[in-house]
Amino acid sequence: MPRDKTISHIKIMEAARAEFLEMGYEKASMRSIGDRCYMTAAGIYRHCKDKEDLFDQLVSPAVEKLNAWAKAHMMRYEEPVKKGRKIVWQDSNIDMMRELVYPNMEDYHLLVAKSKGSKYENFLHDMTEAAQNKLLAYFKELREAGYKVPEIAPPQIHLLLTAYITALFEPVVHNYSCEEATDALATLEKFFLPGWKLVMGI
Repeated sequence: MPRDKTISHIKIMEAARAEFLEMGYEKASMRSIGDRCYMTAAGIYRHCKDKEDLFDQLVSPAVEKLNAWAKAHMMRYEEPVKKGRKIVWQDSNIDMMRELVYPNMEDYHLLVAKSKGSKYENFLHDMTEAAQNKLLAYFKELREAGYKVPEIAPPQIHLLLTAYITALFEPVVHNYSCEEATDALATLEKFFLPGWKLVMGI
């Protein structure tokens, strides 16, 4: 469904955002969204296929930004290995939260806390699985390049990543203010980053 920027579409998206934030995806209704923006269901369906599409229009930009950040992050660490250069610690998911997620708390709160019943319901689990696959592949590249990366079984990597990602997104789930969430990062950074550097042999 193409996105548009007409006044009607903007009104619908604002009403949908308010409905999903209050009710969550599962309990939200198109009728209630229509009531919020003073439009009929027929009027709303000119801007979306269904409730799922409407929710997707709201959260997919946040997902795309997250994926783009993660892709660039991996490239910053893969390039030195491919070119035989020393790896320098540049950034981590801590920076992703500080730069991207926490300043846009409402968007990511919708995604991880209000998505039950939608295709995004298991977003953090899926994010963990994807991170695990990429990390295990990266560990192999590091070992082949001569880095002394400890052998850690995939279930243990999954355990570490689950703890890490869950902790990072807890302020999002509980809708902290950006300031409160940013303060929490100081503790998470001190706790997790030394461990990840050790695990990666950096």
